[in-house]
Amino acid sequence: MIEQSELNTLNEAFKNASPSEIIAKAFELSNEAVVTTNFRPYEAAILHAVNTVKAKTPVVWCDTGYNTPQTYKHAEQVIKDLDLNVFLYVPKQTSSHRDVVMGIPSVDAPEHALFTEQVKLEPFKRAMDEHNPKVWFTNLRQGQTAFRDSIGIFSVSKAGVLKVSPFYYWSDEKLDKYLEENNLPNEFKYFDPTKALENRECGLHA
Repeated sequence: MIEQSELNTLNEAFKNASPSEIIAKAFELSNEAVVTTNFRPYEAAILHAVNTVKAKTPVVWCDTGYNTPQTYKHAEQVIKDLDLNVFLYVPKQTSSHRDVVMGIPSVDAPEHALFTEQVKLEPFKRAMDEHNPKVWFTNLRQGQTAFRDSIGIFSVSKAGVLKVSPFYYWSDEKLDKYLEENNLPNEFKYFDPTKALENRECGLHA
């Protein structure tokens, strides 16, 4: 596992670097990489940036089964336009089945932890176990949650994977410009069934 001192050095050295420079450095450290996505707003930016540096990088899409029609249409468009190498992971139980047994529990309900495990954590763990990456590209950004404010561009996941967030210091406005300049779509009608609040940590990153 990468040492904290090395992370500190990387974060300092690449604080003002472009996303492509950050991504290129990550690939220098290891070619065994994946980029994860849920096709929420601004995800086209990270997918475009990574695949511009290295085409056909495996894209792990963990679909909870509760996405909006707009998100599914957006996902199909981005996958086609960027010619993405997508690996789809879904929960072992369908959302229709779970709706009958459990529904979508509120965040303070006792079933919420099990719900999050089923729709998000288990498919994600299965994906990471199968791909076993050394580098994990994400679109985490500073200001999204208290935890995300603390990690920097380069961090290490609970499983010891080097987590790289090339747009970490970028604002929505700056990302809007990136999407426009690269002719990339965006979609805001997104639903995460495990969150009551937009700034709540989803469980994959904390």
